[in-house]
Amino acid sequence: MSNVINNFGKVAVMFGGYSAEREVSLRSGKAVLSALQQAGINAVAFDPAEQPLTALVGEVKAERVFVVLHGRGGEDGTMQGALQLLGVPYTGSGVLGSALAMDKIRCKRLFLAQNLPTAPFAVVHDATIDYAELLAELGGKVMVKPANEGSSIGMSAANTAAELEQAIAAALKYDSEILVERWINGREFTIAILGDTVLPIVEMRTPRAFYDYEAKYQANSTEYLCPAPLTAEQTTAMQADALAAFKAVGASGWGRVDLMLNQQGEHFLLEVNTVPGMTEKSLVPMAAKAAGLSFAELVLTILQQTLNGTTDAGQAALNTKAQEQ
Repeated sequence: MSNVINNFGKVAVMFGGYSAEREVSLRSGKAVLSALQQAGINAVAFDPAEQPLTALVGEVKAERVFVVLHGRGGEDGTMQGALQLLGVPYTGSGVLGSALAMDKIRCKRLFLAQNLPTAPFAVVHDATIDYAELLAELGGKVMVKPANEGSSIGMSAANTAAELEQAIAAALKYDSEILVERWINGREFTIAILGDTVLPIVEMRTPRAFYDYEAKYQANSTEYLCPAPLTAEQTTAMQADALAAFKAVGASGWGRVDLMLNQQGEHFLLEVNTVPGMTEKSLVPMAAKAAGLSFAELVLTILQQTLNGTTDAGQAALNTKAQEQ
């Protein structure tokens, strides 16, 4: 990796932004920035909420961008389109992959079109529905999600008509389209993708009702197991479906796919994240560590994709590590 560091030039680490996930993005971005600088890369911070985008090619003179913006305005294709117009290479998925992955409803429809396993669902646009009927159609308990938010923001569970009404009203504060999904009673997992390489599976265990914002970022009671305790057959099947889901939405470079495994042993795809959390304690770095990559090596591998986006930098990095050992 050291022989390509000089090829990166000046790197703007883009984090912060305007979305509801700004605070998480600030933490991710600072960790990435620190890792790049410690590796000897000329990396600088860039917060689009504080500087105009034109500054990237103006006073900053960035030669490439490491995108660590979570949520809208950074993970939904809009920033990717702007960077393409500016002619600045950037990490992660392109415009289409970012936009589709951000939209949970379009993701679900693409999963179905590709015959990939996902839970039954309905789409709600306003509060004028029969809550009891919808609840019954989806098995009596549901998860309610804004279509275009991340970090479990605006999400809540419901198993009565009154709870469903409250959950949809809460979600409508974040989005005009709401995903109402059949509740899956089981274990929660995430699978990181690096290029075309699938990293070890992480299982998240929380005493809370589900892996919500507090469980992700605030609680000390959340447990992480990596590699997840699964059979070889389960691991293979889940990793294959995760990679297929990642490609189905047009995602590329790096990201994360969330799944659940029910009590009958069936797994279901939840969503694709194209700019997941990147603090040193986040899930993608955890999976990378289990595969033998340090946080710094992970960050450099992602950045290297801006030089050779058509090659699998993830597998190359793992092959290099294997040769060193």
